[in-house]
Amino acid sequence: MATPTGVRIVKGCCPLDCPDSCAWTVHVEDGRVARLEGARTHPVTRGVLCAKVHDYPLRLRAPDRLLHPLLRDGPKGAGRFRRIGWDEAVARIAERFGAIAAAHGGEALLPVAYMGSLGVVQRRAPLRLFHALGASRFHGSICGASGNALAAEGHPIGFDPEEMSECRLVVLWGANVLTTSPHQWRFIKAARSRHGARVVTIDPRRTVTARAGDEHIPIRPGSDAVLAAGLARIWLHEGLADLEFANSAAHDVEAFREQVEPWDPARVAGVCGIPAATVVGLAHAIAAAQPTAIRAGIGPQQTVHGEAFVRLLSALAIVGGHWRRRGGGLLVEAGPRLRDEPVGRPDLAAAPTRSFDFARLGATLTDPDLDPPVMGMMIWGTNPAVTQPDGGRVREGLAREDLFTVVVEHFMTDTAAFADIVLPSTMQLEHFDLQGAWGHRYVTANTPAVEAAGEALSHGEIVRRLARAMRLTHPALHETDAEMASAALPSRASLDAAMAAGWIKDAPGRWSPSAGAKLRLCGGVPLPPAAPAPGLLQLLTPKGHYFLNSSFANADRHRRAMKEPMLEIHPEDAAARGLADGQEVEIRGARGRLRVRLAATDAIRRGVVALCGKWWTADLGAASNINGLAPAAWSAAGQPAFNDVFIEVLP
Repeated sequence: MATPTGVRIVKGCCPLDCPDSCAWTVHVEDGRVARLEGARTHPVTRGVLCAKVHDYPLRLRAPDRLLHPLLRDGPKGAGRFRRIGWDEAVARIAERFGAIAAAHGGEALLPVAYMGSLGVVQRRAPLRLFHALGASRFHGSICGASGNALAAEGHPIGFDPEEMSECRLVVLWGANVLTTSPHQWRFIKAARSRHGARVVTIDPRRTVTARAGDEHIPIRPGSDAVLAAGLARIWLHEGLADLEFANSAAHDVEAFREQVEPWDPARVAGVCGIPAATVVGLAHAIAAAQPTAIRAGIGPQQTVHGEAFVRLLSALAIVGGHWRRRGGGLLVEAGPRLRDEPVGRPDLAAAPTRSFDFARLGATLTDPDLDPPVMGMMIWGTNPAVTQPDGGRVREGLAREDLFTVVVEHFMTDTAAFADIVLPSTMQLEHFDLQGAWGHRYVTANTPAVEAAGEALSHGEIVRRLARAMRLTHPALHETDAEMASAALPSRASLDAAMAAGWIKDAPGRWSPSAGAKLRLCGGVPLPPAAPAPGLLQLLTPKGHYFLNSSFANADRHRRAMKEPMLEIHPEDAAARGLADGQEVEIRGARGRLRVRLAATDAIRRGVVALCGKWWTADLGAASNINGLAPAAWSAAGQPAFNDVFIEVLP
């Protein structure tokens, strides 16, 4: 619509991999974005954008933005390219992908995509092309795989976060919400003002969220499952459990009682590194506060025992009876009923094809026995050279001269530097899309506000051009972006209505036990990882306040706010190693090393260090990245063990 001053107001949303999925309004004047603000009437956003994206329009005209197709003109990884036109780029890709499929079969092609954009078109549309070519597929996740595995069993891992305003206690378990989902804090504040709710934060670091709460429990990393078992044992011993509800939901309550029996408060305290009185006090607080919301973060899942952690938190919410009341239960993820998988049209594949674990990309690309090997790859919505585990092997695979790689990107990331062809992608202010969320129940429509810069194209248009060049005629490969997005809409929802309003809410009801199959509570109580040698410190890599994973690591304001890679360490651990605050140090792990500056702080517990943010190689001053230190280890469900890392810290 147009205002009397000639300024157009366009409705859209932030595309980034964040639970809040903010709705925004764009003020456009003379074809340029004059202002961007949070949508004031959106029930979650309420007019406020986070510190990461409030100046998002600056990215449109960033001097290092990719605006034209590029062809590699040097060694892989060197980042040397020359400009080419779209016709040449499309022709080269069509020829190479076609030749690879003819010589090795379609399974020698592999699409690699993740959550760089939550939009269903930008995220899913290119999969149509690869399904039509009979390419290999990927499955799994590098983030939240453990929670996803429990959800697949039927465990409830989310409820409408707007309900948190009705709870009497909020337990933020490994969740730094003021950094990673700041809009949820509004509902927590409402619970405090309406019901006097207390906020307890369980985290090895005294984060900005922990400082804003009522109590901080600085737990030993990886001991979360032990603490959960200890809380359940106290309830079962003292008659504080809701056994009627638990037995209606689970088939193994008595076996669960036996599983947690060894975990008395003294033993839990010794493993978790907290006082026994804290364990007892927390158990009594959760039992008394009806309902309690257990808001769990992704970080505690990032261990080889991630599923046991999530299962035990689910057991706490069930055995405590917190699902009985609005605002209570376990909240890890919560989304609307949006069917984004059909947007990728897996039905276009003529036959089932092999599938690789997304979190094992390095192993897939370097496997000498793989038949056929991956010979052609397209990457979009992810920067695996920085964000994948087993980082050394990922880069080794990307550097293969016999691997033809296309990267669709906004900037010359560490991953794009390994590409044979780089294609410029439109940004959210330049294309249409539709997206859900994983932290609330709204589907949001994004209307383009300005013309695309340079020669950037939407991912839907890239599919259409490649399909024409490869003479692929299926109608699904030539649909408009809006037609593609429509496949994701909940039943009875209208795309026109979503675009007109900006968003629609389509939420499943609250979970309650069913009369059918019952849940399994037992899954073991694993111990935290042990240091492989004396003197090693456990390394955590939490989210940065101004970065979103590796996004914004090249943006001037965000870099100034983050300053530089800083390794948080307890002052006593620093002194024991003869190190001082502000000193440059070298981190050495079993699989690599890098240099950072030291930040001595009592906000982190002894024995633990933390490096916030996913920095690019140039910032770390080494030919590796932080995930180059991580072991090649995964949980049973495929969750990378990003937090099972032990390092030396040296001058």
